[in-house]
Amino acid sequence: MRSRSLLNAAAIAVVLAPATLQGQQQKEDGGSFKFKTGVELINVTASVSDGTGRFVRGLAKDDFAIYEDGQRQEITHFSSDRTPVSLGVVLDTSDSMDGEKIQAAKAALNRFLFDLLDPQDEVFLYTFDDDPRLLQGWTTDRQALSRAINRIRTDGATAMYDAVAEAIPLAVTGRHQKKAIVLISDGNDTSSRTPLVDLKQLVRESEVIVYAIGIDGESRSVFSPGSQPRPPVRMPPMPIPFPGGPRRPGGRFEIQWPPRPGPPGGSHDRVNSVALRDLTDDSGGRTEIIREPRDLNPATEGIASELSQQYYIGYPAPGKSDGRWHSIRVEVNNRNYRVRARRGYVAS
Repeated sequence: MRSRSLLNAAAIAVVLAPATLQGQQQKEDGGSFKFKTGVELINVTASVSDGTGRFVRGLAKDDFAIYEDGQRQEITHFSSDRTPVSLGVVLDTSDSMDGEKIQAAKAALNRFLFDLLDPQDEVFLYTFDDDPRLLQGWTTDRQALSRAINRIRTDGATAMYDAVAEAIPLAVTGRHQKKAIVLISDGNDTSSRTPLVDLKQLVRESEVIVYAIGIDGESRSVFSPGSQPRPPVRMPPMPIPFPGGPRRPGGRFEIQWPPRPGPPGGSHDRVNSVALRDLTDDSGGRTEIIREPRDLNPATEGIASELSQQYYIGYPAPGKSDGRWHSIRVEVNNRNYRVRARRGYVAS
């Protein structure tokens, strides 16, 4: 509830961005535009790629068309410059990430922060096992982030939905116009209290671009000679709600599953790529499933490259704040190009 309250308050300011009439546009954030138009703007970040998957640069405003609820809208604001990003990293530190996976994740994140992002980009770091944990709030201090990453240890189950539900409202408060989250996990959610349908709604109510990297392969534990790696632990079947069981406010059954703390060895469920795409695709982000921990480096490099080559499009809100979902479709003149952008917004 706290996450939803924060998000609803922030979404009004972010999704529909009213500003007083001052006539001109001015630079801020090291190159992005601050538009003062006297009308509410719908802001859309678009990624364009060619048939080989390479990002396309150098397009102009006239190369784009944007539609809301099927009706073409006038593009009044446009930028192709690289703009700073407010980025949240959400990392799975459950027991199943132990060994090669967590070591590869630490190395990839350190390279991501130091070599691939812009120094102006601000970052926060969440981890999750049985519960989400904010390890580092908003900062541009890469050394502070690196120290937080290097302190990470693995344990417990996988409260992935809870972690993203806490990270989204924090991402909304970022000081840059472009806001994103990168989620890294090797398994399915096993212990969240946040339903996926509610989490998807939180994403849709924000302007946050959500990326997910799923590691869909067996972990090879790091162990000393003579020791034995821990065998995977199979989860027992989920219990069925029964009359008289504990309930949450509103009458819903509350089942604590799996039991807390998580079982030794954690959950070894495969990555739920459908659930991850439910979180990423509406936002204009994407899900990438990799097979080996070493593939984290090129996966994070691809996300950093995409964030640096996106187009900003703004158009006046055609209607009032009716609380409804309004679909967005972005097209380019060249039909051989593929456009990815958020699929709509809730007029909060």
